[in-house]
Amino acid sequence: MRILFYADTVFDFGGVQRVLSVIATALSKKHEVVILSTDKAANKEVYGYDKTSISFRSIDYKSQQNLSYLWCKFLSLLYKKCLPHNRFTSRLYSYSFFLPKYKNELVRAIEQENADVVIAVHAFCALHLASIRNRLGTKKTVAWIHNCYDALFEKNHPYLPQLKSFFSFQMRVMDEMVVLSKSDLRLFQDNLHLNTTVIYNPLTLPPMGKGKYEYKKFLSVGRFSHGHKGFDVLINAFALFAANNREWTLEIVGEGEEEPLYRKLIKGHHLEDRVRIMPFTPMIQRHYAQASVYVLSSRWEGMPLVLLESMSHGLPVISSDLPVARELMAESGTCRFFKNEDVQQLAACMEQLTEESLWMEQSGKSLSRVRDFSVDAIMKEWERVFVAR
Repeated sequence: MRILFYADTVFDFGGVQRVLSVIATALSKKHEVVILSTDKAANKEVYGYDKTSISFRSIDYKSQQNLSYLWCKFLSLLYKKCLPHNRFTSRLYSYSFFLPKYKNELVRAIEQENADVVIAVHAFCALHLASIRNRLGTKKTVAWIHNCYDALFEKNHPYLPQLKSFFSFQMRVMDEMVVLSKSDLRLFQDNLHLNTTVIYNPLTLPPMGKGKYEYKKFLSVGRFSHGHKGFDVLINAFALFAANNREWTLEIVGEGEEEPLYRKLIKGHHLEDRVRIMPFTPMIQRHYAQASVYVLSSRWEGMPLVLLESMSHGLPVISSDLPVARELMAESGTCRFFKNEDVQQLAACMEQLTEESLWMEQSGKSLSRVRDFSVDAIMKEWERVFVAR
């Protein structure tokens, strides 16, 4: 079988890119795999692609401020602000969402690969692929949605503002839609009437050691994007915790636009000697192995890989009470939950896990639970998608 992944960027550091590399690499051991992306150059050493048989192709959507572009902007504004959202108007909007010139380029790029299955990675690429589905000879098209339902449509600044109906109509032409959690499956089915399949992300990094209680360090990892990971909540909670605890420290690993905000918070709480911000590294396992407790303070998540990565290093977990986190960890008792954005509850959870006997119990549960997310187990789910009618 020949499988083509269509993605925006492949070689940057990020959770989606890492998951794609693991799934594509595993599939390449049995199938022919091609990755089509908007990256201009292929750095195959990233994620170990140089050691695989995966082929890479690139597609370049050059921005052009011409009459066609302006017409499409007008159609977009008309759809979002004036027209009713139904099947006809959604079809009309599809011509402005993804320019006809770009559609033609994507059709050519996919057709020349003669793929049996085309998998669009992320919501925007899924919408691109849906807009040209009727022009492809591909046997099966799959939308692989990495954002949760709320992040796409419901949060304060959603990724697809005013496009819920458009997304619903477009996805109906796809052969399969894969989401990352059962909670999202219910939301997509109940609200948009879309048939979906749940495939969890696998553990993407081999553990390198095991965290220890003696380090007395809280850890959190993620991009510093606007309002997403809740590192402001975490810093404020640690400030409350630190008022009565002089031993434990906090390390946040990541980069992005909100870093100045976090540094200002740290300075305002006079915690410069107890809270460290570290840059991203390809060897993120070293940070897990030198920590004691992992904290997920996110306001929303699709399926946070950091939970699997931290558990594989034996770290007890504290998490925002997100549907996906509860789905992954509540039944096995591997997590302490706090109400989303509740600084006092988070500080209380941090205090609880400074008790060594509870730490030991939670550490053992983490190591046990993470075995359910092996690459081999997840690949069986993907193979079922390929053969399903």
